[in-house]
Amino acid sequence: GRTYRNRLRQQWGVVDVEDCAAVARALAAEGAADPNRLAIRGGSAGGWTTAASLTSTDVYACGTISYPILDLTGWGTDETHDFESQYLESLVGPLAEVPDRYRERSPINGTDRLTTPFVLLQGLDDVICPPAQCERFLAAIEGRGIPHAYLAFEGESHGFRRADTMIAALEAELSLYAQTFGIDRPDVPRLELKK
Repeated sequence: GRTYRNRLRQQWGVVDVEDCAAVARALAAEGAADPNRLAIRGGSAGGWTTAASLTSTDVYACGTISYPILDLTGWGTDETHDFESQYLESLVGPLAEVPDRYRERSPINGTDRLTTPFVLLQGLDDVICPPAQCERFLAAIEGRGIPHAYLAFEGESHGFRRADTMIAALEAELSLYAQTFGIDRPDVPRLELKK
């Protein structure tokens, strides 16, 4: 609601990440979740929070990042359409005034802290969160030995619409969790995780 949106003002990438971690830790503390088997997932702004969480906390064993924002500076300049780019003024602050904040909070600049397996899901026709950001993110982790997979879907844009894409995305996500948590799922196609 409005109260939470106001908490996010100029704190995007901080408050949302802290909230997710607090919930995950609380569930583990009360015994509702295994602290060694916590995962995070999200798409679009949730993909941003997922990527920011994986690159700035040690709470999660793995994550599924879908059609995310990974580079605030790129997104705030020319990598999305004008309407979307204006969101960052309130969520992060004016780029011209706080460029360091944009760099520090961008998951693409935190890949050196990324240690957990992940799957990255992206529509190749996405003009809101363009595939170029995913490609730069993957280039930044190349050779680091982090198990990951990138599934890029032709004909999909921001949010998946086709049934075959949604099935492939969910199966990839389930396979990531099964592999990370040591769960045998022969009924799900095995996702090839690169290192």
